[in-house]
Amino acid sequence: MIDHSLTHLLQQRLRFSKTFMEAHAAVLIAITDESDPKVLLTRRSTLLNNHAGEVSFPGGKRDPQDTSNIVVALREAQEETALNPFEVQLIGDLPMQKARNGMLVKPVVGLIPPKVELIPQPSEIDRIFFASLQHLIEAPPTPYEVSFAQQKLYFPSMQVEDEVVWGLTARMLVSLFEYGLDYRKEWPFLLNSPTFKK
Repeated sequence: MIDHSLTHLLQQRLRFSKTFMEAHAAVLIAITDESDPKVLLTRRSTLLNNHAGEVSFPGGKRDPQDTSNIVVALREAQEETALNPFEVQLIGDLPMQKARNGMLVKPVVGLIPPKVELIPQPSEIDRIFFASLQHLIEAPPTPYEVSFAQQKLYFPSMQVEDEVVWGLTARMLVSLFEYGLDYRKEWPFLLNSPTFKK
């Protein structure tokens, strides 16, 4: 059973990596600091060339002037959602993840005020929304169909309102549960049918 004080547990368990490795990109996993913490998510613009219309964390590619993965995550979050970096209480990071294009992405975790004001950058973000951390922990994986090379593949996903969280974003959440909350969520990489193990 997960500790009810989720943000307290996250602060106890998460740290920043002692060995620094520059990622190609970084994201900010921003969690509201309250009794029922919520995770900040965005739906990417349908006009983008990559991952259009998909749910993701605020984040993006490293710029030449960026001095760390933290700088990348905070800068991109500010550009995409107008989140003030000074309102983010950084608490740690998660292991590097590899995107399907081979890009290495570093997740940075921080706490934000519950009533933070955010504004989506229209050229990049269609929607900003929050998902209950407890709901994401407890939600069973549901099949999400993706067509690839004339085949139908079924990836595990989490449902949040009318949004589907899958792929790299979902894997980062599962990593957050494991490293930040000591909870291993069953998460198969891929299934060939929409029948998920109960």
